[in-house]
Amino acid sequence: MENKLPIIAIDGPAGSGKSTVAKMVAKSLGLHYIDTGAMYRAVTLMALREKVDTKSETELLALAKRCNIEFNYDEKGVKVFVNGEEVTEAIRLPEVSKNSSDIADSIEVRKHLVALQQKMGEAGGVILDGRDIGSLVFPNADFKFYLDASVEERAKRRFKELKAKGIEQPFEEVKKDISGRDKRDKERPYGALKLVPDAMRVDTSDLSAEEVVNIIASIIHSKQDIKEINTDNLRNSQ
Repeated sequence: MENKLPIIAIDGPAGSGKSTVAKMVAKSLGLHYIDTGAMYRAVTLMALREKVDTKSETELLALAKRCNIEFNYDEKGVKVFVNGEEVTEAIRLPEVSKNSSDIADSIEVRKHLVALQQKMGEAGGVILDGRDIGSLVFPNADFKFYLDASVEERAKRRFKELKAKGIEQPFEEVKKDISGRDKRDKERPYGALKLVPDAMRVDTSDLSAEEVVNIIASIIHSKQDIKEINTDNLRNSQ
């Protein structure tokens, strides 16, 4: 990497802990955090508000180009803005989650947002999380991680998150949504979720966010060449 600040990519399925961990690693290492998933959600929110035809590539791309997406950072975390309006909580509502896959499936929208993400992170000193960071956005990232967890565990996390926000959704429905998103993410024709050969896989099923952060931070510091990390490896090293 010489004197260039690192680019760190974190990929993985919904509920694997990507965003939580990426934010914590960014704070720990003094990096700029770019939440790429929030960008797709932001476009989704605006599409729902403007009743845009989500099956029309032309309409979706025009909408995406009208969305000025910004991230603001303070002591409380990351805030997401679209055209000057804060939408941090709005983009996490179930209705947005339910429709975000249609936006993420749009090849033209994805190309547009990928270009924006590359511009945001080209100078380095960034950590990005999403589905296609290590494979498409920054295939030459200095560090690549793939966070994973069982569907059951990821559904539990999402269920708990929704409940904390006062949103009641049956657990089995949450689990079904997670499985459905997995299928769509992996089968997407452009920017599909995949574990690239040079990524370090971390199974977060039985790990706390703090433990995952410690693993990632230690690897970045030591530049270890580890392709798979699991709970046993972590505990055996302690």
